[in-house]
Amino acid sequence: MNLTETIQAAKGEIKADILLKNGKLINVFSGEIYNADVAIYQDLIVGIGEGYEAQEVIDISNRYLSPGFMDGHIHIESSMVRIAEFARAVVPLGTTSVIIDPHEIANVLGLEGIRYMLESSKYVPLDVFIMLPSCVPASPLGSSGADLGVNDLYPLLEKKWILGLGEMMNFPGVINQDPEVLNKIVVSNRKCIDGHAPGLSGKELCAYIAAQVRSDHECTTISEALEKMRLGMYIMLREGSVTRNLNDLLPLLNHKNSRRCFFCCDDRHPKDLIEEGHINYLIKTTLKKGIDPITAIRLATLNTAEYFKLKNLGAIAPGYIANLVVFDNFEDFNILKVFRKGKLVAENGKLKELERQPLDVPIRGSVNIKNLTLEDFKLVARGEKCRIIKLQPKSIITEMEIDSPKMVNHLVVSDLKRDILKIAVIERHHASPQVSLGLVKGFGLKKGAIGSSVAHDSHNIIIIGTNDRDMLKVAKHIANMGGGLALAAAEKIVGSLPLPIAGLMSDLPLFEVKKRMDYLDKISKELGISMHNPFMCLAFLSLEVIPYLKITNKGLVEVNKSKIVNLFIE
Repeated sequence: MNLTETIQAAKGEIKADILLKNGKLINVFSGEIYNADVAIYQDLIVGIGEGYEAQEVIDISNRYLSPGFMDGHIHIESSMVRIAEFARAVVPLGTTSVIIDPHEIANVLGLEGIRYMLESSKYVPLDVFIMLPSCVPASPLGSSGADLGVNDLYPLLEKKWILGLGEMMNFPGVINQDPEVLNKIVVSNRKCIDGHAPGLSGKELCAYIAAQVRSDHECTTISEALEKMRLGMYIMLREGSVTRNLNDLLPLLNHKNSRRCFFCCDDRHPKDLIEEGHINYLIKTTLKKGIDPITAIRLATLNTAEYFKLKNLGAIAPGYIANLVVFDNFEDFNILKVFRKGKLVAENGKLKELERQPLDVPIRGSVNIKNLTLEDFKLVARGEKCRIIKLQPKSIITEMEIDSPKMVNHLVVSDLKRDILKIAVIERHHASPQVSLGLVKGFGLKKGAIGSSVAHDSHNIIIIGTNDRDMLKVAKHIANMGGGLALAAAEKIVGSLPLPIAGLMSDLPLFEVKKRMDYLDKISKELGISMHNPFMCLAFLSLEVIPYLKITNKGLVEVNKSKIVNLFIE
């Protein structure tokens, strides 16, 4: 920034680069909407009002002008495409900034994964800020491809695009004063520290917040969100692809507390990005619920910027970065123009030609498994009763059910009549010899097998099947693809999607990924699967920090006790 020229442009002594005339300016500071011209010089807003001249004048009469939208917490890996493709989808929808937590790819590739995300974000028309993954691995109860300690993270905290420490999922480690966890908090203390504490309450919540954790995106009820807000937390209003909490939490908002909330998507699948949208969808949803329009815009802009200490983003004012959105009205909410750093980057739903192409960042392969045979999927009966993972509709929280499994010749097999199926987790980073086996109820699969190398957070290969042969077929196919999603029936692969980037992301365009995912969903239904978004449901069954019963490559996890438990109750 040339400060002298900025001041001269603000005074009207030199021409601005762009003048947006006659727009309905949404002022998130004063809570007003009024007609005003906005002058842009280089990448900054320099003036608001009459009398400015510019090299280019754009008339936006009767259109609303908003700050660019911001996503306060997202794992881009869940979009299953590269950052450039993600930007191609969300920038025309008004998103100009995202705060990402790359702990998915970091769990696979460690620091190399974080650097990949940093390098991949160069030259895309989107501000990509990073919160450093705090829990790699998520816990000692699963095996990741990396282990990031405080000494790995500390040097990165000095970088401009690093805003702090990402979601502290290991809240038991905070509460119980685990030295490594506390050291990560201490070195990050001058920056933001995001929280992740579903259901935490009372004195334990106080202890968690006292450790300087200042936000949470896991609230599912008004009472939970209100308790956390009263104790000083910012509440992220989340609407992801599986975790959809926005409508449940909107009644929390009023004119006194709304400044302590902001939007996030967390995980957003290709189908939902294309068919619903991104932050624009959260704004539209909020408006339909009768929330004040300026409040809805603040939730997507200023509130986010202030929490993350991004002092020049989130508002339309002199000296602020010219990230701007032009839309038609609050009813239809069609995004017409998007400016990022003073440049028109999208118009009428399409991205403009980029001045510089995003980098094609090389990345190593990430699937390394043992030589699998049918023996690895045999489950020898060691008791009459089993702990079974019971799925809940539209939730990543599971229950534990105790029941007798179906047995044939002293082997536990899938029971289609009771919808109790075999589930396997195969460690894919270090070719460990053990294959973890368990049982899951409520998935609905009637034949064949389904598998994925996307399995939060360690991202080992996870498979549900009606028989061992199809489970083996899926596992080998995923390994041969270098990671991905697969379905098998009658020992044939009937659908798959390669994810060669860390076993998490495709190198294909977003629309092609969505097309292939639609086909996989179609085949899933033909195989009898009743769960909505089955691959994402499958991916969360190994997340050992979300209650109540999960499975990792180390075995069955009783989450509330933070320990491995036996499948069989002897």
